[in-house]
Amino acid sequence: MRHTAVLFDLDGTLIDHFKAIHRCHAYAMKQLGLPEPTMAQVRAAVGGGLDLAITRLAGAENLPALLPHFLKHWDATHLDDVTSLPGAPEILQKLNHAGVACAVITNKRGYSAREVCDHLKLTPLLKGVYGVGDTSWLKPDPQFTRHVLVQLGANPADALLVGDSVFDVQTALNAQLDFIGVTTGTHSAEELKKAGAIHVAPDLISVTRMLGLG
Repeated sequence: MRHTAVLFDLDGTLIDHFKAIHRCHAYAMKQLGLPEPTMAQVRAAVGGGLDLAITRLAGAENLPALLPHFLKHWDATHLDDVTSLPGAPEILQKLNHAGVACAVITNKRGYSAREVCDHLKLTPLLKGVYGVGDTSWLKPDPQFTRHVLVQLGANPADALLVGDSVFDVQTALNAQLDFIGVTTGTHSAEELKKAGAIHVAPDLISVTRMLGLG
């Protein structure tokens, strides 16, 4: 395996957090008397950060009022029903055993991403967890990706990004990283390929095999 570093998106790639995400969007919108979104609507809205998701679901004019409600409910409940996706601990363990540095790069708030990785016992398998608020950047800004790679002591030419959304495809393209898409989150194989992905897998178990890790 030629990669010295593998970056992972979090939601829809390493973990399934969609029940909590949907619950908190529904709660926030209920506080304003707005129609509660469906799970499908929430899945279609996420990936570009919380502010963008709220804007997509309820309009930019409602963002200032909705955001505090979402965050209050999120901080109180987000660990209630989150799970690792199949193959997540295993691929991290095998990459670690192979001497590959692993990290999370996410548009989830950094403190929240670290809390959930601690909760799911993924943190010991990661060299870092980087999210919103840790820098001034969001995916797909290449400066965010470069910052994470610098922390890992890795070069773009030797790095791989694994993610489930078109934001992740664009992140890899912008930073000139190799990319493998997974269809365990928000986007289909067709959508990922249309965005520029060459390699797409149905899950992390398949990614593990693609990387020659067994």
